[in-house]
Amino acid sequence: MRTYSGVIERCPQTKLFVGFVPGFPGAHSQGMTLDEVNHNLQEVLAMLLEDGEPDLESEFVGVQNVVVV
Repeated sequence: MRTYSGVIERCPQTKLFVGFVPGFPGAHSQGMTLDEVNHNLQEVLAMLLEDGEPDLESEFVGVQNVVVV
């Protein structure tokens, strides 16, 4: 079992949640709810991993708040 960090955003036009795994080519999906986008990402990752472990293009480190004054 592997755990990947997913980044989730909400599209202002469609109101859909859009998720992707940073650095993992092709690992992106969308859904009407957070649970749906998570489930969809699980399916996409499982499908992509059938070809073996990917060469990640980057490593997710985290998020930071940036204050602009």
